[in-house]
Amino acid sequence: MAKSQPNSTFDVTCPDCGAMLKIDAATRAVIAHTPAPRKRTFEDFDQATRALREQEERKESIFRQSLEAEKNREDVFNKKFAEALKKAKETPDTGKPLREFDLD
Repeated sequence: MAKSQPNSTFDVTCPDCGAMLKIDAATRAVIAHTPAPRKRTFEDFDQATRALREQEERKESIFRQSLEAEKNREDVFNKKFAEALKKAKETPDTGKPLREFDLD
């Protein structure tokens, strides 16, 4: 294995974020960091405002759906309770409940 020069450094690109790291070969430490250039989310303001409007419409739609679900919540609970009561009446409980010390 060849010895590296004490002042030699090399650059490495971070595979996660794309930043450039300058690493000292002798100490194996990062001595400089250059962040990756930021990627633009939108090409222009029109596209950004359209995306904002669509996001607001989605929020409003989700809110309306949750409001409707809340209005019907009592009816759903009543139907579930009636169904469970009907099922409980059809299958009566037989005998006493089991206890652990009864099984010995």
